[in-house]
Amino acid sequence: MKEMQSVPPPRHHRARLKKPTWIIILVSFVCVFLVFAYIYPLQNSGACYIILSSSCNTIYSWLPPPAREFSDDETASRVVIKNILDLPSIESNNPKIAFMFMSPGSLPFEMLWEKFFEGHEGRFSVYIHASKAKPVHSSRYFINREIRSGKVDWGKISMVDAEKRLLANALKDPDNRHFVLLSDSCVPLRDFDYVYNYLMYTNVSFIDSFDDPGPHGSGRYSEHMLPEVEKKFFRKGAQWFTMKRQHAVIVTADNLYYTKFRDYCRPGMDGRNCYADEHYLPTFFHMLDPHGIANWSVTHVDWSEGKWHPKSYHEQDISYQLIKI
Repeated sequence: MKEMQSVPPPRHHRARLKKPTWIIILVSFVCVFLVFAYIYPLQNSGACYIILSSSCNTIYSWLPPPAREFSDDETASRVVIKNILDLPSIESNNPKIAFMFMSPGSLPFEMLWEKFFEGHEGRFSVYIHASKAKPVHSSRYFINREIRSGKVDWGKISMVDAEKRLLANALKDPDNRHFVLLSDSCVPLRDFDYVYNYLMYTNVSFIDSFDDPGPHGSGRYSEHMLPEVEKKFFRKGAQWFTMKRQHAVIVTADNLYYTKFRDYCRPGMDGRNCYADEHYLPTFFHMLDPHGIANWSVTHVDWSEGKWHPKSYHEQDISYQLIKI
C-alpha cells in the first residue's frame, strides 16, 4: 500500500494542471506589453522592427486613439454650445419663419414672393442683406427690411459674415423660430402653408453636409486648422440652409471655429481654393451636433454642369417636370 501511495500521478494529469497557469502568464504578459507600448510608444523604428518584426502601427491599429485634450477656448466654446442645445425650446404664441435674402441689390422676384406671403401676415419676417446697392422695392413686404450690410465677395469669408449678420438681426425677434437663407434668384416651389408646416414642426435644421474625399472636398483642408478642426470632420455642402433657433444662436455666438475657416479656408490657401461658405457650417454641425441636422438642403441646386456655379434656369427651361423635382 505504501508503494502504491508514493507512485506519482500520471504525467498527463500534471500537464493538465500546469497548462492553465502558463496560459494565464502568457496572456498577462501580452496584455502588459500592449498597455506599455500604448502608453509609452516606441520612438525608434529599429526597436519596433526587432520586437514586432513589422511596424509599431500594428499595435496602434488594435487600440482606440487616445482622447485629444481640448484647449481652454475649445472647452469653453463646447460647453456654451452644449448648454444652448440642451435648453428647452421657448414657446412662442406667434411662431414665425425668418426669410433672409442675400442680394447685391434689388430682388427681381419680389412680386412672386408677395404672392407667396400674401394672406399669412404675422407668420413670417423678411430680412435683406444688400451688399452693393440699396434695393428698389416692388412689394410692400420688403420695404424697410434691409439690415446693415457689408461687402460680399464670392468665395470669401465675407459670405459667411453676411449669413451671420442676417441671423443676428433675425434673432432679435423672439418669435422667429426658423431661419431660411435665400438668394436673389430663389423662388418658392410650394405654397406658404406647406413650407411653414414642413419647417416649423421639424426637429432638425436642413443643412447640407457630406464627405467629399476629392480635391474639391477634403482636398481643400488645411492642417493649420488643427487641433480644433480635424480632417476627418471636414465636410462640404451647399450654402443655402434652413435653421432652427438654437442652431442660429450657436452659429451667431461661434468665434473659435469661425476663425479657423476665416484664416485657413480661402481662395489660394496653400495653393488650393477653399470656400468657407461651402465648408464652415457643414463641418461645424458635423462636429458639434451631427444628429441635429438633416445633411441635406431643402433648396434645390443643380450642380450637374460641373461649373463653378450651379445651373441657371431660363424661361425656356421652366416646365411642370422641373417644378415637380
